[in-house]
Amino acid sequence: MIEKHLLEQRIARLVDTLGEADIACAALVPGPSFYYLTGIQLHLMERPTVLFVGADGRLHGVIPELEKGRWQADMPLADTEYWQDSDGPEEAFARIAARINTKRMGVEGQRMRIFEGDILRRHFGEHAVIDAQTQISGIRLHKDAAEIACQKKAVAISEAALKSVSEKVQTGMSERRIQQMLQMAMLENGAEGFGFEAIVLAGGMSADPHGVASDERVLQPGDPLLFDFGGLYGGYSADITRTFFCEKVSQEHKDIYETVRLANAWGRDNARAGMTAHDLDAGVTQILRDSPFSHLIVHKTGHGLGLDIHEMPQIMAGCETELQPDMVITIEPGLYRPADIGVRIEDDVVIGDQGCRSLTSFDRALTLIGG
Repeated sequence: MIEKHLLEQRIARLVDTLGEADIACAALVPGPSFYYLTGIQLHLMERPTVLFVGADGRLHGVIPELEKGRWQADMPLADTEYWQDSDGPEEAFARIAARINTKRMGVEGQRMRIFEGDILRRHFGEHAVIDAQTQISGIRLHKDAAEIACQKKAVAISEAALKSVSEKVQTGMSERRIQQMLQMAMLENGAEGFGFEAIVLAGGMSADPHGVASDERVLQPGDPLLFDFGGLYGGYSADITRTFFCEKVSQEHKDIYETVRLANAWGRDNARAGMTAHDLDAGVTQILRDSPFSHLIVHKTGHGLGLDIHEMPQIMAGCETELQPDMVITIEPGLYRPADIGVRIEDDVVIGDQGCRSLTSFDRALTLIGG
């Protein structure tokens, strides 16, 4: 459970952000920011569920009746209208709109769905709803000590699982079987769930950065085996990628791996407060570009990591966001040759004034498995 004083600090931060952007109210549906401000995990379902945060700091809610008990217990001071399935939500929204009476309402454009936006426009005005994704999600850029502790625990759970599974992988196992072993190991080591479906890819399929594990593809000698995964703890997920080789590795594949390892090391050695996301991406990517494998680059260097697997800032060309202390980001350079090999090495780091601290420590040296 999130401590009350942390929730109060977070709401105050959102209020300040709304004031700076001249936005009178924020409207949030269940998701990371909703949880960040309330400590309540609600599912995003067919029932419209909205938290309103006014620029005056007051909280309002339109909540389905079946969530009333939990909401009243955890949010007793919120001005809330409840609605029954048999009645529908329109009157509840009308009553809240009469009390808030705003003509400029910010929403998370990457999360709010069309039907919720339509309800808000019906009750607050056709032009009242604006996209405030950057302002609202931006309050989660800096992680507090409790958040970093959860992320550190998620990483420890995930790395313990990877160590266990990498020692048990055998030639001839399917990607799906290895994926299942990894997910079970995360749960056995204390994960509360998974941040995303674990990616386990063998051979040429490893060149698909977001490929899906298969029962048909089995690990063969010489294959790369790529893991991209993260266990959940306290609502926060690790995001780790390591690439192994089955029994043996060719010289060219060694060279590709070493190039990615050097790019990853440059990122961890140089990421620090004051540099921009663009500059970090440029430095990491330059290592890849200076190699004989520059034509195998297909993606940016990384992204913010928190309650969302991918959140601000994006570590990519053109992103001039300045890295600041207590931001948590990934550094994950990769090289990919279709139908042959994909190598990615991903670490989760906390930005500091004089550098960064890596939450991940799993060995990055080229490692053979199977046999």
